Amino acid sequence: MPHELCDHTADVAVAATGDTLDALFAAVADGLTAASSESVPEATGERFGVEATAASREAVLFDYLDRLIYERDVRHVLPADHRCRVRASAAGEVGAWTVEASARGVPLSAVDAREIKAVTYSEMSIERDDSGWEAYVVFDV
Repeated sequence: MPHELCDHTADVAVAATGDTLDALFAAVADGLTAASSESVPEATGERFGVEATAASREAVLFDYLDRLIYERDVRHVLPADHRCRVRASAAGEVGAWTVEASARGVPLSAVDAREIKAVTYSEMSIERDDSGWEAYVVFDV
């Protein structure tokens, strides 16, 4: 399993792994989905795109997850089945990192979802080791 929900005082945390940054960001987003609802219907919802650009890997992960929460609120869907492409910008470009992603928007009426209020920088980490990438993210519930 590329993500795991972790006990965290008054919040929920996601620990995720991935062979690549693309897989890692998708795993963290899948963790956000799992933190929001215990089960997600397979055959409902249409895909939509999301993009974020920021100065660091942590900042772009934060902005990407924040954007997913925003899309949930505006579209009234639970973003699921995440696909991500993470890339470093060319030197001299505005924003050092970009995430181009998509998610399947499952109507909130089709799930029993709890509200995740926000992503936080509290304890956020992204690290690389010999086996790939690891991330830890705390969400305010």
